[in-house]
Amino acid sequence: MRTTDLSELAAFDAVARHKSFRRASEERGVTASAISHAISSLETRVGIRLLNRTTRSVSLTEAGAMLLARLQPAFGDIGFALEGLNQFRDTPFGKVRINAPNSIAPFIFSHVIGPLLIENPNLEVEIVATDRLVDIVAEGFDAGVRLGTSLQDGMTAVRIKPRLRFAVVGSPAYFKNHGKPRTPADLKDHACIQNMYPSGARYPWSFTRDGKSIDVQPAGPLSLDDHELMVQAAVSGIALAYVWEKRAEADLKAGKLARCLDSWIEPEDWLYLYYPTRKYISAGLKAVIEAMRV
Repeated sequence: MRTTDLSELAAFDAVARHKSFRRASEERGVTASAISHAISSLETRVGIRLLNRTTRSVSLTEAGAMLLARLQPAFGDIGFALEGLNQFRDTPFGKVRINAPNSIAPFIFSHVIGPLLIENPNLEVEIVATDRLVDIVAEGFDAGVRLGTSLQDGMTAVRIKPRLRFAVVGSPAYFKNHGKPRTPADLKDHACIQNMYPSGARYPWSFTRDGKSIDVQPAGPLSLDDHELMVQAAVSGIALAYVWEKRAEADLKAGKLARCLDSWIEPEDWLYLYYPTRKYISAGLKAVIEAMRV
């Protein structure tokens, strides 16, 4: 097989997985026009249309779907073969791509990445932080981070540091004017920042005490999907915020914020690094796992 043949197949594999020429070009490190040329060359060579293209979408033809199903195991085997060479290296080598929720990424990686890269100078780590739901396989990630072990089949989960906790916080001025809620039920009488996923869906404030769990869907004038903005809004005194405790840590120490309902909040489930279960794990990913695990 010619090198150009393999390059064209790799370009097709990337476009088929991402359903996007732009994202395929970013993964491959080439221009979108180069990816388009490779796909056109492949289709001309095999004499079959493999992709349906419009200005807004890319989809597989029946022939393209069949080719992708055959290619993915083959590319997996090639990847395993190359990764197997890492056993002959003194240090891990290559790129590891990790997806993590934006709201907690700083707490996970802040004390890990520096020492990891110093110890492994041939390792490159790429972290994409987003709170949207990500299919790590479809989007070309080696691993992802999430709370709990509820995963799709074919995934392995490793418990990692740290264990996080939520906090309900407000400014001293807010509590002076409105008082502090003593139970979650009291939140109905308070202005609260509504926590929002990137999709726009709201999620409740969760409390646990004496083995009983309570979810409260608060009301308030502001809805946000970013915990940093929630903290800033709470500091301004407009409402209470339900945020990761570490996000508010500096303002709590500075006296700009105070807690409430603390006895109703327990630590969350552990964080887990998850990745596709496979026979071989790259030396780079192994190094990341060892640096992050509990």
